[in-house]
Amino acid sequence: MGHTEHKKNALKKLSVGIMTVSSTRTLADDESGQWMKKQAEKEGHEVVVHRIAGDDRGLIERAVWEIITDRNPDILLITGGTGLTPSDVTIEAVRPLFTKELTAFATVFALLSFEKIDSSAIMSRATAGVINKTTVFCLPGSLNACKLACKALIFPEAGHIAAHVRMN
Repeated sequence: MGHTEHKKNALKKLSVGIMTVSSTRTLADDESGQWMKKQAEKEGHEVVVHRIAGDDRGLIERAVWEIITDRNPDILLITGGTGLTPSDVTIEAVRPLFTKELTAFATVFALLSFEKIDSSAIMSRATAGVINKTTVFCLPGSLNACKLACKALIFPEAGHIAAHVRMN
């Protein structure tokens, strides 16, 4: 079975959660989160939650579990906290929760980022994985990075990924 035929079983309408990791942003000025919300809705998906979590490992972990257990989204998009500063702890909070990791996501995202921002792409620690029946994408806080990841990788594959994750 080819990849085109395989994608015919992709889910068309997904539930999407959005979480921004920041100690300074609010929902009103969350440019990346607001864009992802609008894009998800434009793609025909339902945004079931959009929230902010502070730059703290425990806060991030609790917020992820609350979203997954209370809202059960197919996809959770997390933006922010993936850089190199001491307060960037999103990866450290989320990666241990993964039951499976989408290791190719980081590689392909870094390649696409390199085409846009040159060698600065090596500073991104974007990652993705599965927690329960939710696929979680951890993205940089930059609007351009979120647009690149969502348009080129996440939304084109989200229904296909969700169909696989829901199996069992």
